[in-house]
Amino acid sequence: MKILHLVATELRRLTATGMARLALVALMLVPVLYAGLYLWANNDPYGSLKDVPVALVVEDTGSTLDGKAVNYGEEVRDQLLDDASVGWHVTTAEEAAAGVRDGEFDFILTLGPDFSSALTSASGDSPTQAVVQLTTNDTNSFLATTIAGQVAEKVRASITERVGKEAALTLLNGFATVRSNLVEAVDGATTLADGTTTAAEGAATLAAGIATASDGAYSLAQGSGSANVGAQQLDAGLQQLRAGSADLPSQTAQLNAGAQQVAAGNAQLATTADQVAVAVQDAVNQVPAARAEIVAILDASSLTPEQKAAVLARLDEVGTAIDDGNAKVQEADAQIGALATGSAQLAAGTQQLADSAPALTNGIASAAAGSSQLSGGLQQVAQGALDLSTGMQQLRQGSADLSSGLNSIDSGAGTLRDGLAAGLDDVPNQTAEQREASAQTISDPVALDTSAVTKASNYGAGMAPFFISLAAWIGIYALFLIVKPLSRRAVTALKRPFTVTTAGWATPAVLGAIQMVVVFGIITLALGYQVEHPWGMLGFMALTSATFATIILALNILLGSVGQFLGLVLMVLQLVTAGGTFPWQTLPGPLQVLHQVLPMSHAVDGIRQLMYGGNLEMAGADAGALFFWLVGALLVSYLGARRLTRHRTLRDLRPSLIG
Repeated sequence: MKILHLVATELRRLTATGMARLALVALMLVPVLYAGLYLWANNDPYGSLKDVPVALVVEDTGSTLDGKAVNYGEEVRDQLLDDASVGWHVTTAEEAAAGVRDGEFDFILTLGPDFSSALTSASGDSPTQAVVQLTTNDTNSFLATTIAGQVAEKVRASITERVGKEAALTLLNGFATVRSNLVEAVDGATTLADGTTTAAEGAATLAAGIATASDGAYSLAQGSGSANVGAQQLDAGLQQLRAGSADLPSQTAQLNAGAQQVAAGNAQLATTADQVAVAVQDAVNQVPAARAEIVAILDASSLTPEQKAAVLARLDEVGTAIDDGNAKVQEADAQIGALATGSAQLAAGTQQLADSAPALTNGIASAAAGSSQLSGGLQQVAQGALDLSTGMQQLRQGSADLSSGLNSIDSGAGTLRDGLAAGLDDVPNQTAEQREASAQTISDPVALDTSAVTKASNYGAGMAPFFISLAAWIGIYALFLIVKPLSRRAVTALKRPFTVTTAGWATPAVLGAIQMVVVFGIITLALGYQVEHPWGMLGFMALTSATFATIILALNILLGSVGQFLGLVLMVLQLVTAGGTFPWQTLPGPLQVLHQVLPMSHAVDGIRQLMYGGNLEMAGADAGALFFWLVGALLVSYLGARRLTRHRTLRDLRPSLIG
């Protein structure tokens, strides 16, 4: 009961007069005002960025892309104005420069005259990087400069995605055109391969035919040569016959005149006549075969039908003449034979022979002349056949080379067809919609999929744990401006340091708990922040305030006014090391050690865990750390109070509002 009595006594002292009550209320409201006003002012600063004045200067003169006029600067301007993420003001470069100097604008975003031409330069030979120019002035606001960098980066990323999509779409459309042309090329290569196969087969057939023709031409050359030899032999025989029959008319005349003389030599004449008849008959027998060979030669030659007919007509005249001569010779032979049987008939036979001898001589002469012409023609035919054989040999070699070349072309055409077909499979076959989707993926290949284990509702809620902890310290620090750490009278009268210490701590602890209740109401009711574990957080806030009260109590007991000042120093030190704004891992090494030790770090972390629905075990560990500080500070306070019970002065008995 002594502890409650001492607490009640202290509270009555704090509310004894109107000024005392006013001072108490004012100091009790310090943490409420600090936490409430600061969190209210910073509740959602990012949601209010639309009120930040930003100058937008667009000087882009445009460019052309695929024959179309484009102006990316105007497109970006329209997009930014529609987005309204900040307070954009489209203005000139001069007005923007003046505005950022005098604070009218926080920063300037400029798209220069060559903005579009640089973005479209990738399709030419001199690609140039487009520039988004950012102009800032830290005298306006350092954070505005940070925001400017984020806005500029967002604009740059948006432009990159847009232009990248168009470039990727152009590339994919080019692939589509390439694939279409490849399809046609594959079809053409297939047709070419089929044609070269047919050509190669035809060339092989041609080569075989030409080889056969070459063999035939060689045989023709040999046959025409043999025919020429036979014609020469026939011509020689006919010339001999012509020479032999040239004197036949005179001989027949002599025979007719000297029939008696013939009778004596008719036996010899009959023998001679038989020989002549046999020779002439042999010549006649050779004429059809020779004519057939000549006809074959003429058919195989390049002579015109008229020329062939003329040669055959001439040959037929010779044959007719030979036949006529043969008939006459046979008749003469018969007459001579008849002459041999009877000299009576000799005169009449010789007269008839004399009458027919000129015609016979003319026929033999005609046959001789025809055989000469036949021999000359067959010689020309033989020479032509020989030339034909030589040409056919060359043609045979050429056709063989043609067949080999076409086989190589056919192999190459097949390789070309297979290569084009394989390349066609590697070119994507996409529809216009699929190319559009692919271009979008290429321009923005990575999507950010965020998930949060815990999440603060806004910027103010994110900063609340730090400012609640800081408000708790400031509230207790302010209370100790009027709350006495220890009752000097109780120390002197009771001689019970534990009771006095507990009572000295309980008064600010209770008042601090009331402060935390009010602060909790401000952040949950007035500001509307969501708290996942409200009762746990409220209890943790009370523990935090009580711990801070114990620490400042110990400093005051040990060092008095100096201890109160050190409480302010300790607050500043914890303000730096608590990790309330930036992650504590960014601190220098010595400050990281202090972060692990000082109580406000545990207070901030514990409130975060309870407010956002984090790890309750970590919140429990933070509560344990605060409790350790509380017990340790109480122990220090107890030892200080115990020392005071042994050393008292008259000044210790004078109560005062401060001091």
